Amino acid sequence: MRLATHLQAGEPRLAVVAGDALIDVERGYAALLRARGEVAAERLAAAGAPSDVVRFLALGARAIAAAREAVDHALALDPAVARAELIRSALHEARLLPPVPRPPKIVCVARNYREHAAEAGLAVSEIPILFARFAATLVAPGEPIVRPSVSDQLDWEGELAVVIGTGGHRITAADAARHVAGYSLFNDATVRDYQFRVTQYTGGKNFSGSAPFGPFLVLADELPDPGALELTTTLNGEVVQRARTSEMIFDVPTIVEHVSEFVALEPGDVIAMGTPAGVGFKRNPPRFLVPGDVVEVAIPELGVLSNPVVAEEEVAPR
Repeated sequence: MRLATHLQAGEPRLAVVAGDALIDVERGYAALLRARGEVAAERLAAAGAPSDVVRFLALGARAIAAAREAVDHALALDPAVARAELIRSALHEARLLPPVPRPPKIVCVARNYREHAAEAGLAVSEIPILFARFAATLVAPGEPIVRPSVSDQLDWEGELAVVIGTGGHRITAADAARHVAGYSLFNDATVRDYQFRVTQYTGGKNFSGSAPFGPFLVLADELPDPGALELTTTLNGEVVQRARTSEMIFDVPTIVEHVSEFVALEPGDVIAMGTPAGVGFKRNPPRFLVPGDVVEVAIPELGVLSNPVVAEEEVAPR
C-alpha cells in the first residue's frame, strides 16, 4: 500500500494511492461504516482510520486493515459520487505534502556509503554518525528547494528514508522490521560552507526549504528488502548519483537499533539513511545547485521525488 498526504480543502488529508486516484482514508472508511448502518460512522472512522498520518501509523495493523476496506468500498462507488463527497480525487491534480508533514523526529545518517566517505576524504566511522533535521525544513514533492541568499554552495544528497510505525526504546536489529512502517525518498540538500565552517552539521543541514521528502510512503509489505534497491539522483536529467542500498555501511536494522539505544522512536519518525557518492562539492570543479535546476531522487519501487531550485529572493516572505 502507498500512502500520500495531500492538501484538500485547506487541510492535510491522508490518502491511499490507487492507480491514478487518491482515496481519502478517513472519509472512505466513514462511507463504508455508513453503508453498514453505523450511526456514528464519522466518529468511528476518525478513531479507526484517522486522516492524520502520525495517528494512523500509531494504530498499526488495525488502521491499515481499515484503509484497505475503505479503498475497496470507495472504488466500488460511483466515481462522481465519490468525488463529490471528497472520498476520491485525481492524483495528478493533488497538491502533495511530505508524506509525514510534521515528523516527531528526523534523524539523518552521515557517511553511510564508503565511496561517499572516500570522495569527501573522511574516514569510515565504526559507529553511525547521526545529526538531526527540523521538520520546518521539509519540502513537499514538486515544491522548490530554496537556495539561501547567504550562500551559493547548495548541494544535493539523494537518500532512502525510513518511517517508523511502531515506536520503541532499545529495539534490537533482529526486531527492527516490526517497527518500520515503510519507506520514502529524501533529498538532504546541504549548504556546504555552513556545514564545514564548524565541526557539527546543524546549520548547513537545516536551512529553510532544503529537505524534499516524498512523494509517497510505501508500506513495508510492498518493500520487504530495503537493502536491495537502486537509488539515483539526477540534475537536469543528468545522473549525478547512482548506488545500491546494499552498499550502505549500516543497514536499516542496525540504524534503528542504534538510534533507539539513546532515544525512544515514535510513530512517524523519519530516518534518512545517508547519501552515496556523487555530491556536488567534491566534483572537479565543484558543482552547486542554481535557480532553474531540477533535482530528482528516484528508487523505482518508491517513485520519483522531483523539485526545482529557486533563489531565496524569489520566495514570497511568510
